Amino acid sequence: MTAMRIGIIAGEASGDILGADLIRAIKHRYPDAQFEGVGGSLMIEQGCRSLCEMDRLSVMGFVEPLKRLPELLRLRRLLKLHFMSWQPDIVIGIDSPDFNLNIERFLRERGIKTLHYVSPSVWAWRQGRIKNIAKSVDHMLTLFPFEEHFYQEHGVPVTCVGHPLADQISLDDQRAEARAELDVEDGHPVLAILPGSRGGEVAQLIAPFIETAQWLRRAQPNIEFLIPAANIERKQQILQAVAALSKDLPVRVVLGQSRTVMAAADVVLMASGTTSLEALLLQRPMVVAYRFGKWSYKIFSRLIKTPFFSLPNLLAQRALVPELLQDEVCAEVIGPLLLEQLNNANHRETLIEEFQIIHRQLARGASERAADVVLQCVGAPNA
Repeated sequence: MTAMRIGIIAGEASGDILGADLIRAIKHRYPDAQFEGVGGSLMIEQGCRSLCEMDRLSVMGFVEPLKRLPELLRLRRLLKLHFMSWQPDIVIGIDSPDFNLNIERFLRERGIKTLHYVSPSVWAWRQGRIKNIAKSVDHMLTLFPFEEHFYQEHGVPVTCVGHPLADQISLDDQRAEARAELDVEDGHPVLAILPGSRGGEVAQLIAPFIETAQWLRRAQPNIEFLIPAANIERKQQILQAVAALSKDLPVRVVLGQSRTVMAAADVVLMASGTTSLEALLLQRPMVVAYRFGKWSYKIFSRLIKTPFFSLPNLLAQRALVPELLQDEVCAEVIGPLLLEQLNNANHRETLIEEFQIIHRQLARGASERAADVVLQCVGAPNA
């Protein structure tokens, strides 16, 4: 029997994690399955042949991708041609909707099954995109229950698989183990600072985050700061910013280990993104912030249809954690919010209870459920 062929495209680190787990789950049942497309180191380790470096797809905002448009269009053409030649049983786009949905629609119109893993924020802004999504995908896999309801209302085949992080992270508190691993002393409050994984995110957020750390140290002199860096380039970028902004701040920059850093912390200050879900699952109070480029924000602010942008608040459907945008992202606003998160024990206990409820709702065996849907879509035996 011919080996199953699966095209798979991930554009950033979170997609690489999801893709690697999905490949692993499928190969557990079909060891000879072949995977080609675009992936990072984790997907490559699981046997995916990547046709280009995943970082070439990692862009942010509305205006910024325009600078890379010729290259992105070339990559999209290359992938369309490759999949038409290779003729996979299915092509899976993981997140990166502006890049992937165009490829999915092209292939679906030519008879190749398509599946999209991780819903675009179509429920939040540009809801008219649902018409294009319906024409582009045979099935949508969502991570969160509220997304599934939106697609059902619009007649798009959908399955909520939950989130793999909820399956991986224990409900038990991991602070002691994390502090031992990072050699963090007991008795000192710790703030984890996560300014994002992309260079553009770090450039927007690192200065106000360091200024907030300075503000917080004046209010709580024994506090320490941990900053995980996504890679060597981000570590150098962060170290340069710290050196330029504060020479005496007790900051330790750690390569990788963002989950361990958050588990070791008492409170987290972070860029909006999947890491806010990790902080929720680790039961850490947090402040979530984001800054766009000037023109990207002008566009974003007119299109948004939801009162929240951080995952904890979207999942709770109310203001569970503080979230800040643009000019609100400054030490004078963030500092007092972090201090309240640090020192209000009753608030912390209530927040942890809310986080645990959401954790249980999301722990559904995501990768196995996603593999089930993929195999059903291709009509695999015993799917």
